[in-house]
Amino acid sequence: MQNNINKMKFLVPLISVLLGLLIGGIIMLISGYPPIEAYAALFEGIFGGSYYMGETIRQMSPLILSGLAVAFAFRTGLFNIGVEGQLLVGWLAAVYVGVFVDAPAIIHIPLAVLAAGAAGALWGSVPGILKARFKVHEVITTIMMNYIALYSTNEIIRNFMLAPGERTENVKESASLASPFLQELTDNSTLHFGIIVAIVAAVIMWFLLWRTTLGYELRAVGFNQHASQYAGINVSKNIVLSMAISGAFAGIAGSMEGLGTYQYMTINAGFTGVGFDGIAVALLGANSAIGVILGAALFGGLKIGALNMQAMAGVPTELVGIVIALIIFFVACSYLVHWLMNRVNKGGKI
Repeated sequence: MQNNINKMKFLVPLISVLLGLLIGGIIMLISGYPPIEAYAALFEGIFGGSYYMGETIRQMSPLILSGLAVAFAFRTGLFNIGVEGQLLVGWLAAVYVGVFVDAPAIIHIPLAVLAAGAAGALWGSVPGILKARFKVHEVITTIMMNYIALYSTNEIIRNFMLAPGERTENVKESASLASPFLQELTDNSTLHFGIIVAIVAAVIMWFLLWRTTLGYELRAVGFNQHASQYAGINVSKNIVLSMAISGAFAGIAGSMEGLGTYQYMTINAGFTGVGFDGIAVALLGANSAIGVILGAALFGGLKIGALNMQAMAGVPTELVGIVIALIIFFVACSYLVHWLMNRVNKGGKI
């Protein structure tokens, strides 16, 4: 029985990806675009050279961390829809430390990353407190705080950190995650050391949830708050702590952009979308650390490959968005995938 469950956890996302690609190809065909040529260009844009590989891995860093933020909250029975806002405040905190603090790189980089995590944790703890103290549903508060984060960070940049170009100054070299070695290795892509931070964060999430007493308590509260309280677990404290840790992952995702990809922060007209993509990454990865990494690899590859698909096959990048939406749809409708698998197997049984 356990083997069947583990098998389904692996097969459902895989089949969902294949179904998404298949139906996406049908939509392309109906729309007058050649699906085989489009997918050939898509995969060439992912695996066709060291530059594309570097860009895909670079894209993975914030996706992994935002996916971990969503997955961690979900594992503890909470829905953190505010990853986008927590990412923005983390991005600003990292850039602030990177611009205004003088320190050697061995201190400056960890300090900037930790500042991003602290800012995200603080932002995430507010919905946690409202949930624990006043029973306000975290979905509502986290969504609202996304907008507060967007306009607050813009106002702080505009009034205290503005440089020409509607952005902040570049972070100091001692705070930068950029790597000339990795860039040269990948044909001058924007790959940086952030991927190491993201993988370490995935290991931390796994260890915290499955190898510590704190993780056991957090998961217990997620399963059943009443039983946990009866067992002597402080439910309110764990709700706040869960949202704070989730926010910390999201804040560090922001530091990947501020210290790695861009080296600064702009005044944003709208959301980056990375935090919302984290929801899809966590869903595809079944809220597990390794699953989130694999989901981020898929989403990062699709986003980078979409640019090549448009250039070589003339297919709009929006069609890749449709494919991604279809994949998420099939993962969410796992019952449909189970039904299809049962129909394929003899006797209707796995």
